[in-house]
Amino acid sequence: MNTARDLVIVAVDTAPDHPLERGDLSLALAGAEVLDLLDAGAVSVDGDLLVPGTGSKTGDRLLDEAAEQLVRQEPYESVEDWLWRRGRGLSAAYVTELEKEGLTAKPRGLRNPLRAVPTELVDSPDKRRAEERWAAGEPVLVTLASAAGFGDEPAEDSEDITEDAVSAVLAAVGDAVMELEAVRQRKQITDAAYDNIWRGM
Repeated sequence: MNTARDLVIVAVDTAPDHPLERGDLSLALAGAEVLDLLDAGAVSVDGDLLVPGTGSKTGDRLLDEAAEQLVRQEPYESVEDWLWRRGRGLSAAYVTELEKEGLTAKPRGLRNPLRAVPTELVDSPDKRRAEERWAAGEPVLVTLASAAGFGDEPAEDSEDITEDAVSAVLAAVGDAVMELEAVRQRKQITDAAYDNIWRGM
């Protein structure tokens, strides 16, 4: 199961209806990678630290790249630090990977090839798998999607996620997204203050 890939497929599929903040999606993807690496035995979570494991290659280029980037010396790296470091530009990397693998295509009828146009997913086993998980309301995928800014909020009293490591990663993703939003708001306030100063001069 590749939660990161499923998450980006669902995000691309719903993006026309729900414009996304790339930073939010990138943080959620970095969290999804941790969950995938947990499943593969490539990492474990000790408190809030990511402890590298001995899992073998996953066969997914981006996921194997993530495993190679794990800090392998004590005191290791916190989940939060990983999200910020690995998440930088990660949504674009995943969309590019989908394009390279032929899982997306430009919409038909494009007259100006230079105009930026969102890609569309083509029918594939990957797309169908992601859609099935999404339609089933798979709790981890729904929680990550909500953090990324699309989909319904997961129920607060949901007991579907019982593993401590998974809960810790999902909580870290939620905290990181809230922190990023706070940074955006501070920047907007600062920019607005500068605009008022310039208008007053």
